[in-house]
Amino acid sequence: MAAIDDLIPDDAALPAEAQLKQVLIEQALEPLLAEVADSRRRETDTVRRHLTISLKALINRENLKYADLHLRVEAGKINLRPALKRSEDRLEELNHRLETRLADLDKERHCTIADIQHHGWAWVLLHPERKSPGIAPMVRDDEIERRAGEAVIAHENARGWVVESVEKDNRGFDLISRRPHPEDPATAIEVRFIEVKGARRGGRDRVDQQRVQDRRAPEEGLLALRRLQLCRRPEGPPGAGARPARVGTSRHGRALSCGC
Repeated sequence: MAAIDDLIPDDAALPAEAQLKQVLIEQALEPLLAEVADSRRRETDTVRRHLTISLKALINRENLKYADLHLRVEAGKINLRPALKRSEDRLEELNHRLETRLADLDKERHCTIADIQHHGWAWVLLHPERKSPGIAPMVRDDEIERRAGEAVIAHENARGWVVESVEKDNRGFDLISRRPHPEDPATAIEVRFIEVKGARRGGRDRVDQQRVQDRRAPEEGLLALRRLQLCRRPEGPPGAGARPARVGTSRHGRALSCGC
């Protein structure tokens, strides 16, 4: 525990709580407030527009009904006076609803920053044993991830498939591999959605247990799992020493490993 405590920085020089709140308000909360207020203004304007159109249409229809009843009562049809009173009450109710709802929408347009309450402090530190064999495989390495993707793309291309990278689209997988029709290359007769996983183990960088999910057509209900292992020695160029070789097959796919 003492070793971990030694890694925690001294917080004596940190800014005061009032300064932190001021920075938080100026750099984060005020831009957020402007964004939320603009969004709220657009929403309330839309509601106001539709509300006004709907209620005014009801008010206009009730006005026509009231005018007709009033003329008929003036003409001597005394038995319509209760209906005239109900129409008058209905008009008052509709106008009150319109005024009240518009006033509520005006209040909803306004946003403000409430009181900020400080609950505590926290240091976000790198794991002290992040380079140990037990922790290193869990640390993301962009270079390894890139090499993993290149290895899978090369493997799919060697099979005659066309690969499209969608890593930046946040679609839940990294690659789309399509097997083109032999007579019409623009048409794919089979599609695979591939998720590539890279890791680093021990003292060498390696792409370990690359999981490739081969999702066939839903009606086939097939799910293949492939494994690809690619090592890189520090002293060699990228890909040096990697000799993929098939080590086994199964009904759902095949496993590949390297002969480093």
